[in-house]
Formats: sequence, structure tokens, C-alpha cells
Amino acid sequence: MPHKSIFFLVTLLIHLLSCPRIKAQDIEKAMINQGLTDVQTLDPSILVELKYSTTDNFIGKDVYGDLTRAYLQPKVARQLVQANRFLKEKHPDLRLLVYDAARPRKAQWNLWNALPHYPERQRRTYVADPREGSIHNYGCAIDLTIATADGKPLDMGTKYDYFGELAYPKAEARLLAAGKLNRQQISNRQLLREVMRRAGFLPIEYEWWHFNALSRARAKQTYKLIE
Repeated sequence: MPHKSIFFLVTLLIHLLSCPRIKAQDIEKAMINQGLTDVQTLDPSILVELKYSTTDNFIGKDVYGDLTRAYLQPKVARQLVQANRFLKEKHPDLRLLVYDAARPRKAQWNLWNALPHYPERQRRTYVADPREGSIHNYGCAIDLTIATADGKPLDMGTKYDYFGELAYPKAEARLLAAGKLNRQQISNRQLLREVMRRAGFLPIEYEWWHFNALSRARAKQTYKLIE
């Protein structure tokens, strides 16, 4: 194995072992204290599976502990309810499935530090710099997919948190032509973007699962950081 690969694995292992654990009750308390809304209190049919409360994420580590509820700013939560309603109107057997919502900046540091092998400029493609604050850190961004009513996610061509152009919405036409994505996978992504845009969310170029309710600058002007 090349020396660089060994160095990367050792560095990542050190990070995983030293990554500070955040108490779920502290996260939830911070959300509630800042007036955020549990999205399932507005629409229980929205599905939630917080990937950072599991080891099924790019860190391979549970960051949120036993947190199971997705919180957003109240206005953003209402937009999500609208998006889920639009989806159900078009496909009654489908639901939105939330993978991540509001996120404290402590957790943002854990995600940022989990990519030591990327230069900072490239790292910002996948994880917002916690010194600037992610839109997630203001409760105004959401990661999600579409699933059947019993929770089975549709095929989007990659897993959540996939780092690479297969996850890039901006590259879908080229990836389809190259046979790297199929029409059904792109159709599923387009449906997600359609209902989210209709509810006022904005997609991004590099992650099919990520949507912003407003810009980072506007989030900073309007809301407090969730520490």
C-alpha cells in the first residue's frame, strides 16, 4: 500500500477516535431554546432518519447520539411540509425522508475535521467551513431524499454523503449519456428538486440531497447560529 494511503488511514483513525461526542439532549435543547420546530409535529407523515445519529455517514461515526428528531426554523419547517404535500399530491405512495436538518456548529467542526486529506478549498465543496457557518447551522438547510410510505428510499444513483461527481446535479446529463446514471435515477432526483423548488427551496450543484431555504448571507442576517 502506498505511504500516502497509510498516512490517510492513520489520520482518519486518529480523528474518529478523538472526535468529541455531542450529547443529544444538548443538541435538542439548543434547537428548542432558539425556537426551532420539530418538523414531524407539523406533518407526522414526513419520515426522519438522521444519518449523523448513525454510523451510516461519511465519518462512519455517530455524531448526534440518540437524537431522532429533525428541527428547522419554523418558516423553513412549513416550507418542508408544503414540499411533502406537493409530493403526496403527485405520488400518494411517496414521502420525503429527512437525513439531516438543523445542525449545531460543534457538529459542523466534526464533519469538517473528518476530511483532513482534502485541501480546505476542495473541502468546502462537500462541507461548509464552520468558521463561516453552514446554512444547516442556522436551521435553514436540509438533506433529504424521497422514500416509499414504509421508508424505502428511491434509487438516486448514489448514497447520501457520496463525494464525487455522480452526486452532482450539474453533471447529470453528461453522466446519463455516459451510462453512469440511468433515466430512473435522474427522474427520481428531478422529482425531489421539483417539489422542493415549488416549496421555495434551492438545490446546489454538488449534492442531489441538499437544499437551502435561503442564502448563507440571509441566514446570518435573520437567525442566530446554533452552537
